[in-house]
This record gives sequence, structure tokens and C-alpha cells, in this order.
Amino acid sequence: MKSRFKKLALVLMTGAVTSAGLVSCEGELDLEPIVEQTSASLFEDTDSYRQFIARVYAGISVSGQQGPAGNPDISGIDEGFSNYLRQFWKHQELTTDEAIIAWNDGTIHDLNNHVWTASNEFIRAMYDRIYFQIALTNEFIRQSSESQLDARNINGADRDEIRAYRAEARFMRALSYWHAIDMYANVPFVLDDQDPGAFLPRQASRQEVFDFLVAELQEVAPLMVEARLNEYGRADRGAAWMLLAKLYLNAEVYTGEAMYTEAIGTLNNVINAGYSLHDSYDELFLADNDSNGAQNETIFPITFDGLNTQGFGGMTFLLHAPVGGNQNPADFGINGGWFGIRTTNVFVSRFADITGNTDDRANFFTDGQTLEITDAFNFSEGYLVEKFSNLTSAGEPGSDPSGNFGDADFAMFRLADAYLMYAEAVLRGGNGGDTGTALNLVNQIRERAYGDTSGNISAGELTLDFILDERSRELHWEGHRRTDLIRFGQFTDLVWPFKGGVQTGSPSEAFRNIYPIPSTDLIANPNLNQNTGY
Repeated sequence: MKSRFKKLALVLMTGAVTSAGLVSCEGELDLEPIVEQTSASLFEDTDSYRQFIARVYAGISVSGQQGPAGNPDISGIDEGFSNYLRQFWKHQELTTDEAIIAWNDGTIHDLNNHVWTASNEFIRAMYDRIYFQIALTNEFIRQSSESQLDARNINGADRDEIRAYRAEARFMRALSYWHAIDMYANVPFVLDDQDPGAFLPRQASRQEVFDFLVAELQEVAPLMVEARLNEYGRADRGAAWMLLAKLYLNAEVYTGEAMYTEAIGTLNNVINAGYSLHDSYDELFLADNDSNGAQNETIFPITFDGLNTQGFGGMTFLLHAPVGGNQNPADFGINGGWFGIRTTNVFVSRFADITGNTDDRANFFTDGQTLEITDAFNFSEGYLVEKFSNLTSAGEPGSDPSGNFGDADFAMFRLADAYLMYAEAVLRGGNGGDTGTALNLVNQIRERAYGDTSGNISAGELTLDFILDERSRELHWEGHRRTDLIRFGQFTDLVWPFKGGVQTGSPSEAFRNIYPIPSTDLIANPNLNQNTGY
């Protein structure tokens, strides 16, 4: 059963929680947040804090106040397209060998082709989403300060609860700022101590924001509910550790300084926090993955509900867009496929057996599909990936009787990722771990995939090249691939179909490791400088 908090976070019409202050420091981004109440009236009672933090969480999963369309958070792009998770997924996956899209919406194929510019509307939508979310979190943090709670005479258990929410809001802000520096590097930087008003944010270096995030997460982690003890759908200490470990693992990319020892120390906290690998890989991505045991592996979910998150982004996109051709949509608990996304032969080649009879993660549909892609717009070219489903582990469809909107949650962080991060950090020379533990953790993942020890590897086979491929096999279509390829120095060098704008694929320019600051924001804010190459 869905938790009470998950339902609260996902009921779109709880949405009268955006305050007038949200336009403040993000105004130059041409965001148009829905303004329903002023801050003064919004926080008159303690229940409002719970409603607001629910809206902060829902900022990743929903696109507006009404759903599935009609009252969007940001303007300038279709509401379904603008969804945070949908844009995050596209920027992390369509730019890699794991996914290619058959649609011809605007400049979407520029992502596949590695030819995007600063005027790309999808790059702008991702950027705007990030900063809308940061504005939400800044406002909550601002309104939940000790001085504000004193002024409103909030004490006792209510005050303790709001303090916990505030720590979670700081985590959510850190999550979006991580996405900002990972994708855009040197970015506008605004915190809660800057009063709302019309001003143009300064641009901070990647190093400065990185340093802030590390210090912020180190400070906020002890303030959060202990790992695995919070309500499902809310971030806890384990989520803060996992985000901190992500920063450490990628520190050499972000700052030029390796921090693999710090990554191992933080990952040890995660690994020893009581999470466990779920027995079934397939069940991690089903409609009941909040209750079928998959939740014990999930460190931080982005939650969805077929009745209360009715939008065309998020998991609705990931459930419908991969389905088409000779597939039966009912096999996925949905009412129709969108004939949208499939994968490339480069990704398929990582599996020795593509039937899934040995490695359960080889979840390909090949009937009527060609392996090779000669026409990016032809959905029948490229194998289909059968990963996400709106069926429960008992084979029942999700809660929405129409089959339009799904219940499956998206795992932003899960334990298998932490295992592979630990192994990588050890192989890169970090202290505080050992290759024996790394090998054991990797083989636990492979034993689940193979159903036995037949897929286990030896110590000699545990290499960085193996880890990159294993991350792709285990974590494909979960929003990790672009960041992984950049960390391994292969994002612009590795070749796959239509990369570089040619059918056979070609390397792209090194500056594409970072997206451009959208031209609209450069025009609006003279404090900003464009990233090199754009």
C-alpha cells in the first residue's frame, strides 16, 4: 500500500503551496511559477510545512499544479516535455549509446547527434527545471529557519518535525545543484539567505558549488532521519550519504582533484546502513516497487502514483515511450505504446546472450526489430528495452484503470549502484576499501542477474573497463550513463549510431562534456559567461 506521505507528495491539487517569493532570484530565467498564496498566509499553520515539503518532492515528478496538463510550473515548452525527471533522463540517456529516440520534436535529435547549441529548447527546459526546483527549496529553507519558527510560535514536536523537513529540503536543493554542476558546470548560485526580490544571480564556479555541496551534505546528513527509518518517499541519511559519494566519485571531473578515498568512506556508511539487494532484478521496476521488497534496495525514490501524478513526464514517459512495434501494451499494464525510444547495437553488444536466459538484465524485445539503426526516426530499427512496467509483481495492472498513468517509482539511488561505485573507487586507488570486498559486492549483483554463480568474475577480471560495462548492464536507462562516460573519459570518444550526426557515428568535440548555458539566460543575465565551445 502506498504510504500516506507518498500520496500527499503526489496529489497535484495540494499544490497551492508556491509562494510569491519564488519568482525572486530566478526571475531572469523566464520561469513562471504558479503563485497561489503569499508566504505570510502560506505558513500560518504547521500543516502547511508538510504540504510545502511534499511539493518540493513532487517537483521532480510532476510538471505543474493541475495535471496532466493545463497549469504548468514553467513556460516555453510543452508541459509534459518539461517534467524534471523526463528531461533529466533524456539528457543523461539520449546523449549516450543506451538510447535513441524516433520522434522529431523540435531539437530533440540534437541530443542523440551531439550537435546541440545554446538555443536548444530541451537544454533550456532542463536548466529551468533545476532552477525552479532550487527556488522551491530555497523558499522552504528560508521559511523554516529558527527565527521564522520563533516568530510563528512553533515549538515541541511540530518544531522537531519541521526541522527534519528543513534538512530534507537542503538535501533536495543539493540534489538539484549537483545536477546543475554536472550538466552546466559554472552556474547561477543563489541560497536561502538572499532575500526574495528582483536581482540577477552571480555565476559561481563549479569548484565553488562543489565545495558548498560537500560541506552542506556533511552538515545536513546528521540532521536527517537515520537511514531506512524515514517515511517511504522522503530522503534520509542514506540518501545524503549517497549524494555525497556521487560528488566524491566525480570530484576529479568537477574540480581536477581525485577524492576516491572520501568516496569509499561515505559508501561504507551506505553499504552498512541496512539496505539489501532485492532478489529479483525485474521487480525493481514494477508498479509495486514501493512494497514488493524492492524498497529495501532503494536509497532514494522519485515516487509516482497512477491516480495522483497524472502527467506525461516521469514514469508515464518511461512506461509508454519504449513500447511499440509488435509489443502488446497490456504486457506492461498500459493502454498503448508511444513508439518512442529504443537502444543501440553498442549497448546490446555488452550482453553475451540477449535473450535474458542467462543474464536477466538483457531485457530486449527483438520481434520485428532490427539490431542496426540506419534511420533514427524508424522505431522498428533498434532493439526495444523492456525494463519498466506498470504491472505489479503479481501481474496486476496499476491503480489507474485507464492504463494511462503508472505507479512504478524511479530509483534515483539504489544499493547496486553503491556497490559498483565502491568497486570503482577501490580500483581508482582510493583507501579504506579492498579489492576482495569490491569483488564480492560485484559478484552479488551478478549472482542476482544470472540466478547463480555462473556469471561471477575473478579478481583479474575486475577492471575499470569491466566496471563501466557492468554499470551499463545493471543501471541502463536509470539516468547514470552520461555522467559515467564522462568520468571514464569516453563520452565524446566512444562511437554509436548517429553520434556526430552521421549514421555510423563519429566522435564529438570534448567541450560537449558540459552543456551550454541557455542563450535566453545569457541575454537576461549579464553576470553569466557561456561555457567554452558554445
